[in-house]
Amino acid sequence: MKNNEYLLNQLTDQELLLVNSEVEKNKKSIAVAYILCIFFGSIGGHRYYMGKTGSAIAMTLITVLTVGFGVLVTVIWSFVDLFLIPGWLKDNQNSVEAAAAQNVLTRRQIRAGQNASETKLSENSEK
Repeated sequence: MKNNEYLLNQLTDQELLLVNSEVEKNKKSIAVAYILCIFFGSIGGHRYYMGKTGSAIAMTLITVLTVGFGVLVTVIWSFVDLFLIPGWLKDNQNSVEAAAAQNVLTRRQIRAGQNASETKLSENSEK
């Protein structure tokens, strides 16, 4: 979060609006995460959605390879995940925000470099 504050403080108001729109466009939905957890939690549906593929595969394999007896384990695991989902969503939002801010700053630096090159070229051509 503090890293995001540093990045965000470097942005203009227009750039902040652009970053905020990227965050809104790319963030994960809390409703979808909870619905997946409730209905498909025993096979890790919510974890696939949140990008936690390794543990999602583990949940799927526990359920499938134990011929359903592992459901007890994965249902308890899913119940615990119900309390972890808000933190995952916040982490996702922070990472999307940081990536968008970094993208804007990188584009600004590229443009500044191009403008400097164009200025140098025009000065050299005037001589």
